[in-house]
Amino acid sequence: MNSPLDPVHAMRPGVLQLNALPPLSLYVHLPWCIQKCPYCDFNSHELRAGTDAVSTQDRYIDALLADLEASLPLVWGRSIQTVFLGGGTPSLFSPEAIERLVSGIRARLRLVPDAEISMEANPGTFEKDRFKAFRQAGITRLSIGVQSFDNAHLKALGRVHDRNQALAAVTEAAQVFDTFNLDLMYALPGQTLAGLSQDVQIALSFAPPHISIYHLTIEPNTVFAKFPPALPEDDLAYEMMDRITELTALAGLERYEVSAYAKPGHSCAHNLNYWQFGDYLGIGAGAHSKLSFAHRVLRQVRYREPALYMQQAFKGEPITQSNEVPRQDLPFEFMLNALRLRAGFALADFCERTGLAITSLQQGLQQAEKMGLIGRDLHRVWPTEKGFDFLSDLQALFLADSEGARARS
Repeated sequence: MNSPLDPVHAMRPGVLQLNALPPLSLYVHLPWCIQKCPYCDFNSHELRAGTDAVSTQDRYIDALLADLEASLPLVWGRSIQTVFLGGGTPSLFSPEAIERLVSGIRARLRLVPDAEISMEANPGTFEKDRFKAFRQAGITRLSIGVQSFDNAHLKALGRVHDRNQALAAVTEAAQVFDTFNLDLMYALPGQTLAGLSQDVQIALSFAPPHISIYHLTIEPNTVFAKFPPALPEDDLAYEMMDRITELTALAGLERYEVSAYAKPGHSCAHNLNYWQFGDYLGIGAGAHSKLSFAHRVLRQVRYREPALYMQQAFKGEPITQSNEVPRQDLPFEFMLNALRLRAGFALADFCERTGLAITSLQQGLQQAEKMGLIGRDLHRVWPTEKGFDFLSDLQALFLADSEGARARS
């Protein structure tokens, strides 16, 4: 049986012909939180009372570096464009632990000059000068999970921070980092249009270079799925979206992705690589990877439970699933990402990153254009305003293309 970390097996002949490999990013998953939020379906685990946090952090970082060592043959010779530490709550880890992790990554991988190294942080783990210490540890971009500045909404969302902690955390981030992101949510239980406006205006008062604003959705296998709260009606949620777009534009932020707004030069390079169907090596509990080779695209998943992940990583066997993306699924996978971007995508990029001809999209493109969901010319395809508003419907048109190709194969 071939190992999912065997590069010889990954580079064997296949049905695709990729003439160039896409940019490569590194994602690192740090899975612990103070407590699990009721809306969260990420692979996060509460840090149990009595846990020796320092010992757990040290062992987990050792496991991450062992995982990375074992994975190096799959990415030999490739430069890393961006690094993202996500979770969970990465800011639960000490600045010293983060510095050891970043140093370990730099020692094993070739990062491009001025590589973006992002980390998620929560105000509930904030203490004075902690963000400054993360900056000194090598983090270049901080993403702060504020979600709201309203105490009632924070309580409803199960957040461990309050308004004052959020304000203090953002104040320090603005002082320490040249580029940072604020995560907000809207269409919250009991939220009004005026309340949403106030949240956004408070966020904008810090002149953030980047804001991500997400509609609260009820995900399966969450507390909210079992005990659903009353959310604003769709019409009100659309009004909120219009208000967000209006207020961010007045502040000089461009909506470059469905949920992301940035000042010029401050788009999230790591997420852009995802949306442009770039490659990413994911290490850590439950992390996902997408890796391209000359004749195939692979997706891999690490063991999800932290203790089991660490056990397997130390054995050099961190992967629980490894699958080749079927040729007929590549158009939908590409479009699922690329259509999230305001600028859309270049037709040449589709061909380069999937190894397929543009004709494999033809049926979906024709239907989407007829419905007014995309614009296109000889070189690019992009979503219209209507396409942005009905993104799921637009993306689904290319699932039909994929299913048709599957039926013909």
